[in-house]
Amino acid sequence: MKLYVDTTSKQVTASKDPEPKNDQNGNQKSEKNTGRPMWSTQVFVLDETGGEVITITTAGEKPNVKVGDFLAVEQLEAIPWATNGRNGVAFRAVSLKPKTGSPAK
Repeated sequence: MKLYVDTTSKQVTASKDPEPKNDQNGNQKSEKNTGRPMWSTQVFVLDETGGEVITITTAGEKPNVKVGDFLAVEQLEAIPWATNGRNGVAFRAVSLKPKTGSPAK
């Protein structure tokens, strides 16, 4: 089962430029089935309950976004994980693009 996050009522802002998602040896990771390069983009998500910084992974071309851009996020998926007694949530999206117009309220 995939868990998708509705971002329509959230303001998503790039807080760090996209960077290659690297493995423990410093090599850029690629998507398993397609071989497309993976990218990590740190964003700030704000809604009526407050804000949070998360990192969103995308695959394919490097997202054409920069710090301060309001973003349109396509199919944001939350992926719970647990490894060696640690746990958290990873986020992945089909794409990140600059949003045109004013930010969502």
